Amino acid sequence: MKNFKNFLAAFDVVMVFVLAGLWAEKNMLQMVSSYMEREGENVPAMQTEQIQKKQGDTEEPIKIQEDTNYFELEDKKIAITFDDGPNLTYTPGLLQGLRERNVKATFFVIGKNAAEHPELIEEMKKDGHLIGNHTYNHIQLNDSNREVFKEELKKNSETIRNITGEDTLYVRPPYGSWDKDFEKELNMFPVLWDIDPRDWCSSDAGKVVETVLSQAEENSIILLHDQYDTSIAAAFAIIDKLKEEGYQFVTVDEILFD
Repeated sequence: MKNFKNFLAAFDVVMVFVLAGLWAEKNMLQMVSSYMEREGENVPAMQTEQIQKKQGDTEEPIKIQEDTNYFELEDKKIAITFDDGPNLTYTPGLLQGLRERNVKATFFVIGKNAAEHPELIEEMKKDGHLIGNHTYNHIQLNDSNREVFKEELKKNSETIRNITGEDTLYVRPPYGSWDKDFEKELNMFPVLWDIDPRDWCSSDAGKVVETVLSQAEENSIILLHDQYDTSIAAAFAIIDKLKEEGYQFVTVDEILFD
């Protein structure tokens, strides 16, 4: 008889813990539902049903809902590009800042600058940036200089190849002037831009930042120049803010062909 009473007492203790666990789980569901409602969302019906099934000790396996987006936020791609470099005064600091932020950029370099500072081109390649062609002397294509412009592209490509060992596939034509026939003749692809804050004629880094942020959207290509201290400061502010907003910085080939 004494053993039976001990059994009942032990059974009562076990039931207390079981009921306490069910009560806590039920309250947790209510808390989650209440929180989601306050945030303007409801707990998905499928998830609620799954938790209730678990509370009822059903033998049906509990499955995780695969179509929810609560924790599946993909980064939005955007590209930041720099023209006219490399510049011995500003490009090293820019490369350092990009490295610290784990950001890949695209540099459309002028051939004569690349020839003068090959170590900066090597650093760009080492850090995983994309290096593009911006002609050898920064000339604009017009009706009378087609062959000269073509030779400018070829000379710059040769300069970059001698430094990196790789061919240059992408060109940023100065002022956006381009002849589509060059794409077949030189196997090069033009890369223009979506956002031009005209940083080259502004000494106000804040205004440059404001212009870019107001126009930024997924798959945008931002045009800047690594020739001015205000442009470098603006670039870092733009990168920091857009990364906070969920943007992932990629090189232009990922924007154009992915």
